[in-house]
Amino acid sequence: MKPGFFKKYAYAWITVAFFLGSLLLHWLFGWYAFVDEAAQHGEAPEVSGYLVEMGRDTFENWQSEFLQLLWQVVGLAYFLYVGSPSSKENDDRMEAKIDRLLELQLGDRAWIEISDIDERFLRTHGHAAPWGHPSEGRE
Repeated sequence: MKPGFFKKYAYAWITVAFFLGSLLLHWLFGWYAFVDEAAQHGEAPEVSGYLVEMGRDTFENWQSEFLQLLWQVVGLAYFLYVGSPSSKENDDRMEAKIDRLLELQLGDRAWIEISDIDERFLRTHGHAAPWGHPSEGRE
């Protein structure tokens, strides 16, 4: 593992910690509520009944929150980042126009300048190179 792995992905680690913490607390308080409800009915709490009820509640929340909200936000951001055809369509067109304008203005020197700009901004074939940033020693 590279040094700074946890720092580089701090947002993901914090999100995982929040998720696991909230899941643990959800199941813990669910157990207390299950035991209380069983006591009100004069029954002993059974772990199998608890697991079924909490599994149902967890997956119900999972469907409504994860599949609906998290996937929309994270999934769309991911596909935009990796450059799905729909996300790069306008960028490619604009970049091609700018490249052509530079070529018209600078002539043969244009491609040297374009290559320099692409390298400075970690661009390859008109798209951002993943996992790079100028502050990581590349400029």
